[in-house]
Amino acid sequence: DVVETQEHYKSRWRSIWIMHLTMFLSSVGFSIVVMSVWPYLQKIDPTADASFLGWIIASYSIGQMVASPLFGLWSNYRPRREPLVVSTVISVAANCLYAYVHVPHSHNKYYMLIARALVGFGAGNVAVVRSYVAGATSLTERTSAMANTSACQAVGFILGPVFQTCFTLIGEEGVTWKLIRLQLNMYTAPVLFGALLGLINIILIFAIFREHRVDDMGRQCTSINFEEEGICVSLKTYSVMIILVYFLIIIATPLTMDMYSWTRKEAVLYNGIILGVVGIESVIVFMVVKTLSKKTGERALLHGGLMIVLVGFFILLPWGKKLPNIQWQEIKNNSIPRTTFSETLMPFWSLEAMQLSSNHTTEPTGCPVSQSWCLNTPKIYLAQYISSDVLIGLGYPVCNVMSYTLYSKILGPKPQGVYMGWLTASGSGARILGPVFVSQIYTHLGPRWAFSLICGIVVLSLLILEIVYKRLIAFSVRYGRMQE
Repeated sequence: DVVETQEHYKSRWRSIWIMHLTMFLSSVGFSIVVMSVWPYLQKIDPTADASFLGWIIASYSIGQMVASPLFGLWSNYRPRREPLVVSTVISVAANCLYAYVHVPHSHNKYYMLIARALVGFGAGNVAVVRSYVAGATSLTERTSAMANTSACQAVGFILGPVFQTCFTLIGEEGVTWKLIRLQLNMYTAPVLFGALLGLINIILIFAIFREHRVDDMGRQCTSINFEEEGICVSLKTYSVMIILVYFLIIIATPLTMDMYSWTRKEAVLYNGIILGVVGIESVIVFMVVKTLSKKTGERALLHGGLMIVLVGFFILLPWGKKLPNIQWQEIKNNSIPRTTFSETLMPFWSLEAMQLSSNHTTEPTGCPVSQSWCLNTPKIYLAQYISSDVLIGLGYPVCNVMSYTLYSKILGPKPQGVYMGWLTASGSGARILGPVFVSQIYTHLGPRWAFSLICGIVVLSLLILEIVYKRLIAFSVRYGRMQE
């Protein structure tokens, strides 16, 4: 152990803040297009349906799941600058690819799938970021540092949709640079902006970031790859369950287009505003949780956060009698005007209503009749949707910070790159199963079944938390090196 100098302390925290920035940019890479993926997918490839949307969203998580343990292992044996720079370069290249998915004459949806998978692969550096923060902070600094890391992640989720919302001013057509076949519009401008931020991040990693490591007492360690025996109680189960809240973000665009008859542009704009406000709420929670955890402890906060998330999803279940507006389409893809259902479904449609649509060319809106549940599932009111967002925006950040903080404390003073990689991979696995599986349920069975399933999963995670509650103790506390 080496006594930490003031200069070492400043350098250590400068490097931690560079990791916060990296976390922010990784989060922006996910959220900056999440509101526009569905309308952009429909624009470039009309053959894509809502089920394929689930695969495109899941591709990000597949890439991250594969890359996280690899980058984590890399960071355990080599300078962390290497995996950080390589992963960011991959993300920049993938964003540029996304901006060109409109160019091919066919199979455009598959190019989008590949682009999002590569962005997710680059986001595998989250494991490196969290392992560095865990290793560069003392036990007393850990909760605050992890909360700041998660807050930067949340700010990324906030600003991603906000950036997307601002870029809607460019419009769907935008401008075209024919020389390089680049279309700069509301769908491509955000990812190009994300690529620019990635380049800035690479420069800062080279200029400012330095390797540091301290033990649980805050004393400087002479070896970066310091090892010590310990017991790890896995929190992967909790992270897998908590990550399902991403489904709400992913399904927000098709859900609101179905329920409220919003156009593609309206869905991107309004959801960006709603999620931006909820994201601000989450950042406030991240700041408050640092102080609150000192009074209640991480385990109690984790339990309370899960309960709030459960209530948030329960509210989303369809309760009323009014049905959503229906979007009818003929074989020739001519839209039939929307019709509002009140208390009961009309058994037949008049020939006159069919004929009125023959020359209808505006964008079809409403719940598509191809989703049979639209004909009998009550509408989710806007008040329900917003209330649910607010509650999940309150509960999720608590669960996020407490899961990672407890996990890193239980691991103890050992290189955590691989462990953080597996934890990130488990969360990515949940995001794979969540969007794909639940979007299939949403498409074929409707929101009642989809959100009931999510409620059941959160209840299961609460039961598992109760079973292992007493074992979630920091390594140094468990072995008597520190008092809790």
